[in-house]
This record gives sequence, C-alpha cells and structure tokens, in this order.
Amino acid sequence: MRMLVTGGTVIDTDPGPRVLPGADVLVEDGVIAAVGRELAAEADEVVDATGLIVLPGFVDTHRHLWQSVLRSVAADATLGGYLDLVLGGFAPAFRAEDVYAANLWGAIEALDAGITTVYDWSHIQLTPDHTDAAIEALGDSGVRAVFGYAPAGDASRGESEVRRVASLGLPRLVTPALAALGPVYGPAEAAEADWLLARELGLQISVHATGTGTVEWLHRGGLLGPDVMFVHGNGFTDEAMRLVADSGGVASVAPAVECQMGHGHPETGRFRRFGITTGLGVDTVTAAPGDMFAVMRAAFAAERSRGGELTAAEVLRMATVEGAAVLGMDDRIGSLRPGRQADLVMLRSGDLGLAPVHDPVGAVVTAAGPANVDTVIVGGRVVKRRGRLVHADACRALDLVSRSAERLAEAAGTPAPVGS
Repeated sequence: MRMLVTGGTVIDTDPGPRVLPGADVLVEDGVIAAVGRELAAEADEVVDATGLIVLPGFVDTHRHLWQSVLRSVAADATLGGYLDLVLGGFAPAFRAEDVYAANLWGAIEALDAGITTVYDWSHIQLTPDHTDAAIEALGDSGVRAVFGYAPAGDASRGESEVRRVASLGLPRLVTPALAALGPVYGPAEAAEADWLLARELGLQISVHATGTGTVEWLHRGGLLGPDVMFVHGNGFTDEAMRLVADSGGVASVAPAVECQMGHGHPETGRFRRFGITTGLGVDTVTAAPGDMFAVMRAAFAAERSRGGELTAAEVLRMATVEGAAVLGMDDRIGSLRPGRQADLVMLRSGDLGLAPVHDPVGAVVTAAGPANVDTVIVGGRVVKRRGRLVHADACRALDLVSRSAERLAEAAGTPAPVGS
C-alpha cells in the first residue's frame, strides 16, 4: 500500500534537523520510500499536510506505563516519598486487570501526544498474569513499544519469567528487554545474574542509577557494555561518565521528574559532553506530564539554566533519532530516511500558541503541545487523524482506567479520583 503525505513543512532529524517547506513523504508498505518536493507518485491514500509540521514520531526512552492510573498522586513527593506511596502503597493492590487498564490508557495517551515509541519499564510483575496483561495492552494500543520486564523479588521465578517473556510471540510492535532492579534497587548478586541472563537472551538492559558507585561496581564486574541504558545518572562522577562512554553505554534522562522529585540536576549536558547517546523519558505521570513536549522543554530549560549551550535542534534529536539510538532502533525509527518505519507526527502550525512559526524546530521544542497534534502514524498506519484517535478505543480505555483508579485509591487509603 502506498501513502503520500503532501505539502507539509517537513523536519527530518538525521544527520541534523533540517526543514523542507512544502515537501512530501512517500510511504510504501509502512516504510518511508522518499522525501522531497512534488513527488510524482500514485498513492492509495493521500494525506494533505498543508499547514502541518511533519516530523518523526517522538521516542520516549523511559516510562512506567502501569502508573498511568495514578496520575499526579505524587505531585508533592520527593523520590523517597514517591517510592513509599506508589511502590509501597499502591503497587501491592494492583490486579492484572489494573495493569491492563493502566498500560492501555498510558499508551493511548502517548500516541495522542505524538509519542510513537515508548520504553515501558515495567516493575509490576506480581504474577505472570500481570505481565501478560501489560503486554496485551501494549499490543491493543497500537503504539510501538519496548517492554522492559523487571524481574520480581523471587530470583528463580524472575529468571523463568524473563525466559518466558523473551520466548513469547509478542505483538508485532513490541520488543522485549530487561529492566534491572539491581544493583540500586535490588541485591548485587541478583544484578549480576540479570545481566548474564539478558546477554544470553540478547536483551537490552536498562537500570536506574544515580550518585556514585553503581557504574564503578558494574565496571569491576565486567558488566558494562553498549547494551546497557542508564536511567537518570544524576550525580555521576566524571569517571563514571568516562566508563559509560568507553563501554558504548547509553542514557535516558527524565528531566521533568528529576527536577520535581529532587533527584539532582538533570545530567543532559554532561552525558552529551562525554559523547554518551542520550534520550528523553517521561518516567511517571504520578508527578509529571505524559507528553514529550513538556519533557523537551524541561531538558532545554534545566540545561540552559546553568549555562549549558544545548540547542533546540539537539533537544529535538534527543526526542527522536537519538532516543531511537538509545533503544538500538535508529536503523528503523527516529528519522525520515528512506527505509525507516513510517512513524510520523503532524502538528497544526496555525494553532493559537504555535503560530506564527518563524523557526519550525524551535517552535516544536518551545511552543508546541499535545493540543497541536493533528495526525499520528505508526508503521504507515494512521492512528490519529484531524485531532481524533481513529483505532484505539479511548472511551473504553477511560472507563477501565477510571474503575481501576477508584479501586486502587480505596485500597491505598487515598482520596478517590475526582469524577469517580
């Protein structure tokens, strides 16, 4: 099937953001075939992008989708307070159906805001049914996802479940990965076992890490490598940065949450200065917005606030092609190069708050928001058209997540959500 997106202000991100006014994007069987002006091609579907900014779909490199049912419950929390409330209070009450509802709602929210790929760092594996529900919801949503399985506390069950997940016939757009709790939030010996298991199965490893000691410990154990993604990294020493860079490791920063919860200043600029490929993550909507526009602005403002020279173009790359590289997927997504998957987001350039657009790249980073998202395409499939989701059943998802939110609030002893 051929789709032709015509007449848009096209922004490609590789090798660097460049703007093509009045350009077309030709898609064949879900893959970008050509980008240019006045492409002469017959198409089964023509998408008129006049008045739209067309760019690669955003890539969210770190998000706990199961927490989408707990929006803003930790607005005033520090990291410790969040851990006590969300992981200590709410998480034990989650049923498999709550995980399904939350993952579905969170993935639809991401798509609605132009995030076409999300890394779901899932540490709610209370039973295999919880795991299966999370994966099923990702498949039902239509988002492109990496499912980062965080093993449960029981080491033997954790290993068998990781093997089971890695061998499952996952939905077409879902890729498995390992979300490691240790050595920061789990025992060191379990971390080493997780690393070895992930490498045996060919899974990327993602680990939360801040402060000193974690990177050095992994280095001493020979566990660093290009398959390791470090989440946050606040307070890493220069030596830790060098070790990550020398190993080919990558990073994901979540600047909105890091600032709000007091992790420390986001290390966006330092990661980049050390040559570490860096992506952007929402992290959790318990304390921060769920869209990439807010995250881009948080990254931009935090780095510039201490004299950093981060540019809007660099921020946009982190939200697209560099985020794809962090996930090991930049050969498939993150740019508009021919041969890449047709994951696109289109923004209405004439909207209040966005027009007039003097600098399209700057406008996307500093002025745009979810309300400007007109069209979203994943793998050549239109999932949002003229501002409306066309495949995901948002009404059903809202009903499911509302029921779960009310029950979970009662179980945790917190006020019921407004409107319940």
